[in-house]
Amino acid sequence: MIDLWHVGFIDRSIEDVATHAPKSDEIAWLPLMGSFRFIADPFGMRRDGVLTIFAEAYDYRVKRGEIHYYQYDAERNLVAQGEALVTPFHLSYPYLIEDGGELYMLPEAHKSGVLTLYRCTRFPDRWEPVKVLLDIPAIDATVVKHDGQWWMFYALPGADGKAMRELYIAYADDLMGPWTPHAANPVRTGFETSRPGGDPFVKDGALHLPMQDCVGTYGAAINLLRIDTLTPEAFAATEVGRLTADGLLEGYADGFHTLSGRDGVTFVDVKQIHKSAAEPFIKLQFKLRKALGMNTPKL
Repeated sequence: MIDLWHVGFIDRSIEDVATHAPKSDEIAWLPLMGSFRFIADPFGMRRDGVLTIFAEAYDYRVKRGEIHYYQYDAERNLVAQGEALVTPFHLSYPYLIEDGGELYMLPEAHKSGVLTLYRCTRFPDRWEPVKVLLDIPAIDATVVKHDGQWWMFYALPGADGKAMRELYIAYADDLMGPWTPHAANPVRTGFETSRPGGDPFVKDGALHLPMQDCVGTYGAAINLLRIDTLTPEAFAATEVGRLTADGLLEGYADGFHTLSGRDGVTFVDVKQIHKSAAEPFIKLQFKLRKALGMNTPKL
């Protein structure tokens, strides 16, 4: 069995969607990728009246995620799409950061061994690496400036599902660092609310974090954490909400692991656990492509 994800967007703010769960008839879904392919981890923004969504694009024949973009006009018509960032290693979770008039992307690339920040040099399809923020393979790094301090929430790979059951924090005075690990790392444990799952937002004066519930399956749902204490020495949070994929898209009720948003638009993804008799042939294709060097991108 394999996970197949799909991405949609809603014309409401993330704060509103977090309070009033989305309904199927208000979600615009991106084009399906075809057999044994999916898109996931959406983040996006509006520029000059155009909505641009960045997402992980994955093909089981290649087994290496790339960051692709999709652009929509005001009538929700798809007007452009293409590759945004491709590397020799797997990419996902294209987290967007705006600072000092620049647009940055902080994609998950733990197989590279480090966490690298990219700056946009031509929107939306040209990005250059500018800084290694952490010399560790951080997963789903989520960065926010809150009360004058930069904070980063992330997971780390390891045995027994460590990436889904331990939350780490780092902090800095400047986006470019240096970043200091939190004194209480890992600040949270357990499969319910330890892996980041989207954009932080402020509601009723408190910072909230979308977190993945990985108890029954990877990315089963989004649990919302309200941050009660956040200092370099202490962290405390309370689970205050939950979003699931139930009823959002036919055939995709097995998971919901990204809730992101800005500019009055919210982005989500939902999962189908897929079983097919063709799966062994897809695995064989991957092995043949790898042996022939066909899974390495031409950069």
